[in-house]
Amino acid sequence: MHRLKTILLAGALATGLATPATAQRAPAKVTPEHVRAHVDILAGPALRGRGSATPDEAAAAAYVAAMFRGYGLATAPGMTGYTQPVDVVSLRLDGTPVLTANGAAVEAPLLFSSMGQPVRGKLVVFAGTDPKAVPAADAVIVTGTGVNGLQFAGGVDPSKVKLVIIRATEQVRGYYERIGGRPRLPRYIKGETPRLRPTVVALADAAFDRLAAQDGADVALELPGLVEQAQVTTNALGWLPGTDPKAGVLLITAHVDHLGVRPDGKVMYGANDDASGTAAVLELARTLSTRKHRRGILFVAYGSEEAGGFGARWFAEHPPVPLSEIVANLEIEMIGQQDPKLPAGTMMMTGFERSTFGETLKAHGALVTTDPYPEQNFFQRSDNYALALKGVVAHTVSGWATVPTYHTPEDTIERLDLPFMARAIQSLVAPLAGLANSKAKPEWKPGGRPTEQ
Repeated sequence: MHRLKTILLAGALATGLATPATAQRAPAKVTPEHVRAHVDILAGPALRGRGSATPDEAAAAAYVAAMFRGYGLATAPGMTGYTQPVDVVSLRLDGTPVLTANGAAVEAPLLFSSMGQPVRGKLVVFAGTDPKAVPAADAVIVTGTGVNGLQFAGGVDPSKVKLVIIRATEQVRGYYERIGGRPRLPRYIKGETPRLRPTVVALADAAFDRLAAQDGADVALELPGLVEQAQVTTNALGWLPGTDPKAGVLLITAHVDHLGVRPDGKVMYGANDDASGTAAVLELARTLSTRKHRRGILFVAYGSEEAGGFGARWFAEHPPVPLSEIVANLEIEMIGQQDPKLPAGTMMMTGFERSTFGETLKAHGALVTTDPYPEQNFFQRSDNYALALKGVVAHTVSGWATVPTYHTPEDTIERLDLPFMARAIQSLVAPLAGLANSKAKPEWKPGGRPTEQ
């Protein structure tokens, strides 16, 4: 509690926005100093990387909530406070996975993901490159040349295959570090059924080659030390009421969590991902709240994006305003650096071509453009997607979505381009204010609205 009070006080002093009255006198201009004040707190050592559904994430959400209140924002309709807790159930592995083939131990299996259940059955060697062609089997080892093992495993039908074994290439090991150096085990909103997915294990070359020569072997994967635990993830919400209750609502969002502390003790600070986006939401709240608009504006910092998008999914199922009233959602993620593939000073918008939202913002001065990485499917990989699936015109803007510091301990404030961030955020203020005062609304283009569930 003392640490949280210190964080909130530091934030209030750093921004000079300790009371609503002070907030109304603040200049409506975004500066690198304003941005840094937020990121210093959110990506500082006290919050230890804001791990999803941890007390550190809750402290970060409390900081955001305090800033919303300091800017004079109201609580969201139907809410009595500025935070929205979500009960989450998770599994944790306190032991070492054990993989055997015909009773003999397989050396050093690296467990990527699991449903938290042991796997036993016959091994099938698959030399193809199409995951959709994998036959039904208890366990499959993927030997096709030139195959990206993780992408392959992600394309396997989990109703057909329980265990996918891939080669632990340098790329695979690097990705394991990027996801926090721990396996992805089921984590789900209380009362829901976790999404089915295959167990994925990677093996070093020698162990992989030995196992690949044992087609039809009896394999077993045991997960000793599996513990179920209850957690809480936290959304922070601030509400700027509009002058016309029938005009609709703009939704401006980011995710407040990151990867926390790795098993090796390294802190994943997440300055770019996504303290930068949360700082943008706070700055847009500060600048837009200095005057009233025809439409209401709802500002939200979601919890547990990194763990499965639980905060956004909960919000989409329990919105404080009807989803039919939300005219557009702008998610802001990883705007801390400029992508060298983009025109100088601009951000990319995921799914730009799917709706008129990006064109509208750009026409009114927002520094946004199309996504140069369509093959990465970024539109589906951020919190905007939970709203888009519900029909809300929802997109994410990013500065450099493939930045080298992504999901590494080097994602620190020293790596951020604060002047770029300030200019990018400032460029959104007038277009969003204009949309908040307009009768027009962004629309999906033909075929643009996602329908997959």
